[in-house]
Amino acid sequence: MGKPPAVPSAQRAQVQPQYVVVLDAAHGGNDVGARFSDNLVEKDLSLGFSVRLRQALASHGIQVVTTRDADVNPSMVTRGETANHAMAAACITLHATATGSGVHLFTSSLAPTAYTKFLPWPSAQSAYVTQSLRLSSEISTALGHAAEPVTLGRTSLQPMDSFACPAVAVEIAPLAGGNTTKAVPLTDVSYQNKIIDALTAALSQWKNDWRQQP
Repeated sequence: MGKPPAVPSAQRAQVQPQYVVVLDAAHGGNDVGARFSDNLVEKDLSLGFSVRLRQALASHGIQVVTTRDADVNPSMVTRGETANHAMAAACITLHATATGSGVHLFTSSLAPTAYTKFLPWPSAQSAYVTQSLRLSSEISTALGHAAEPVTLGRTSLQPMDSFACPAVAVEIAPLAGGNTTKAVPLTDVSYQNKIIDALTAALSQWKNDWRQQP
């Protein structure tokens, strides 16, 4: 397989006529991801969450493109191509974990770079890091309003590092019990719905903020 082509760079807010969100459900097919029990693995949780989030966003008039809609595992290049061809205003990669508590938000650890005519495929996200940090902050604020714990971080992650759009990896963890809170598992529907509602609110707000960015 040849080297993926460079990614054309464009200022989406100026050329993109529609507001598009890409949802990338991690893993799939033979790649199950984390295993939480005999009957629950990460690939299924991330896909189910993606389907429900897509429905919530669509109900708010937001156009959604997904990298997978079934139990398949597209290559990282294919996922990146899907996102970049959509010329998305936001790309959300969905993961799940048994460690930590609440929602973990990750942006790329690539150093920010200026727009160029063509962006190297493995580091296309570098031209969008500043916008990605703004998007992560917006999501964090929405989750805070929903009283959900949030952890922020930066990491090197494919296909996110190849996304030519503001991109955030959203990793869902169970809620840990404490003095004033009770433990909530990953499978709790009301817990998942609160996260979906917060993400929908953040991405609805981002529609306005994204268009105002240079």
